[in-house]
Amino acid sequence: MNMTDRLPPETRSDRFKRIATKRTNDLIDKIRILGNCSNRSTYEYTEEEVNKIFRTIDKELKEAKSKYSSKREKFSL
Repeated sequence: MNMTDRLPPETRSDRFKRIATKRTNDLIDKIRILGNCSNRSTYEYTEEEVNKIFRTIDKELKEAKSKYSSKREKFSL
């Protein structure tokens, strides 16, 4: 391999953008696929089941988002 074939090393910012973009697009695809389950001619479900699904998704999103916050709550009595 000669010098012109080498790519510059990937920065941490570049790596974040590459991986976060792919994972975000994968997640969006999965959410759209989940939406296909709303077809009542194919599936039967209760409002309680749907609420449970979206409560769980909301909880996981909040937990993931909190990891990006530099603000950490301190414990006190």
